Amino acid sequence: MEQIRLIIFDLDGTLVDSSRDITNALNYALKPYGFKTMAVEETVKLVGEGITRLMEKVIGTEKIGIKDDVLKRFLEFYSDHLTEYTRPYTGVTETLNKLSTYGKAVISNKREGLSRRLLEELGMASYFDHILGGDSTPEKKPSPLPVLTVLKRERLTADKALMVGDSNLDIEAGKNAGVITAGVGYGYRPLEALKGADFTIRECLSELLDILKKIQTEN
Repeated sequence: MEQIRLIIFDLDGTLVDSSRDITNALNYALKPYGFKTMAVEETVKLVGEGITRLMEKVIGTEKIGIKDDVLKRFLEFYSDHLTEYTRPYTGVTETLNKLSTYGKAVISNKREGLSRRLLEELGMASYFDHILGGDSTPEKKPSPLPVLTVLKRERLTADKALMVGDSNLDIEAGKNAGVITAGVGYGYRPLEALKGADFTIRECLSELLDILKKIQTEN
């Protein structure tokens, strides 16, 4: 294994806590249709596969006919309140500053336009060489295609990259692409759901620095 040169991050639940803004948009979108108000704790269990899939999970098959209207209302509200409460997790910006010698990318299942604007509004976009969303490639996580796309852009082999995320979708995407994976335990999923990860980050992204040192030492 060679030295890591590229670090790929998931966005929601890994770099930023966007759960309240997503929940608020979801409740706004569902309100006219008689759905019960959702709590943040409920929302975080459903996010990760993209907004359209989120709608399908919440609405269910019985009311699937309203999906397009609900989706439109969600996107309108969410776009206007994208970073009202969304903030980077503790230690994220400090860690990104310390990773200046590495290439960095974001791969989210959130749409690219929203992912990019969220990072721009939080002053974080400049950290990343590539920002991909769920609509940037024909397939999204857990497909390896978004990861392989970034590797191709950087002209790197899989052994030079590390994938960091809080969801099994991130770990599967990384594994399927052949890159090293690190599961985040402070995000939207418990660490138990990330058992396949090569490394675990329990409480703060700064733990990634020690993981990188460990990988370097083992080489």
